Amino acid sequence: MGSAMKQMRLRLDTRLVHAGEPVPRVGGAVALPVFQSSTYEYSGDGGDYHDLKYIRLNNTPNHAALHTKLAALENAEDALVFGSGMAAISTTLLTILGAGDHVLLQDCLYGGTHDLVTKDLPAYGISCGFIRADKPAQWQAALKPNTRALYVETISNPLMQVGELKAAAAFAKKHGLLSLIDNTFATPVNFRPAEWGFDLSLHSATKYLNGHSDIVAGAVIGSKDLIGRIKRKLDHLGGSLDPHACFLLHRGLKTLGVRVRQQNQSALRLARFLARHRAVKSVNYPGLPTTRGHARAQALFDGFGGMLSFELRGGLAAARRFIQGVTLPVVAPSLGGVESLITRPATTSHAGMSPADRAALGITDSLVRVSVGLEDIIDLTEDFNRALRPV
Repeated sequence: MGSAMKQMRLRLDTRLVHAGEPVPRVGGAVALPVFQSSTYEYSGDGGDYHDLKYIRLNNTPNHAALHTKLAALENAEDALVFGSGMAAISTTLLTILGAGDHVLLQDCLYGGTHDLVTKDLPAYGISCGFIRADKPAQWQAALKPNTRALYVETISNPLMQVGELKAAAAFAKKHGLLSLIDNTFATPVNFRPAEWGFDLSLHSATKYLNGHSDIVAGAVIGSKDLIGRIKRKLDHLGGSLDPHACFLLHRGLKTLGVRVRQQNQSALRLARFLARHRAVKSVNYPGLPTTRGHARAQALFDGFGGMLSFELRGGLAAARRFIQGVTLPVVAPSLGGVESLITRPATTSHAGMSPADRAALGITDSLVRVSVGLEDIIDLTEDFNRALRPV
């Protein structure tokens, strides 16, 4: 971004388009080209290994543009992209935690994160504990002398609950912990963690940031110091993002604002429709007063997101019939794309958790999760209504 733009307080949609773009533009190209080169010229004078221009070191022109743009979106100092969301989460946790350390996490998490901290990190001497994100009075008792970090999700997967996020950042600061938040479901359009005191914001960029279901990527956003430390770990672990995927993510980001705002509106309308339907037992969506954390979502967010989940009165059999009956949503895992996706978390995102752990969190086998896409909401609602008739 040019010096004139840096001096202006540009709004989010303008930053999505212009932040991180090279000045002057490469060869006059309006779109940043793909730099499909694994390595770059090096003078051999001084410097540091981690500063060499090399794809695995995450510092090619395609990476650099993304890092600047992502940091600008959340009003943070720096950012880093990865080969997947789990690469972002695992590399970050392995950077800030070591043997003998303990991390506190909210109890309802993405299944991959839950498996990482309960099944993999113990082999490195890292232990974990779980807290209710909406019960700050209980957090102090969960602290240990070796607790180093607090990890929460902006909107929990798959129950769409919103915890005491402002209190979480303040609690971490008070006790000298690093505060981490997975901001995938909310996106920078609806919530910007740095503005609320969080140290690090994590994303599966596969989802909304890219928005087109055609790459796998991850990101972490935070201070220059922390991002610099994480980059060095990433350089060694090797979970870098290839230039063409960088190009696709860079392109996808430019429409994030218009995409997410429509998904906010459509998901709220679909959630209200489902909440009124006789075949539906309950709906989880931060925009509904019946969902835990609704008041907090109103205070914290600029929109309630495009994700919702629900239970049908007929249980698992009804859920299966409904999923087989819809025609517009694609029955597939993942989320955040232009097409609506539908799935049962017990068989996809949270399949790695034990049935007992899922049940304890309220993730039933019959829970249906929907990622609302960009289809016309009237068509989508009519499709859901047809599929609910035989249920």
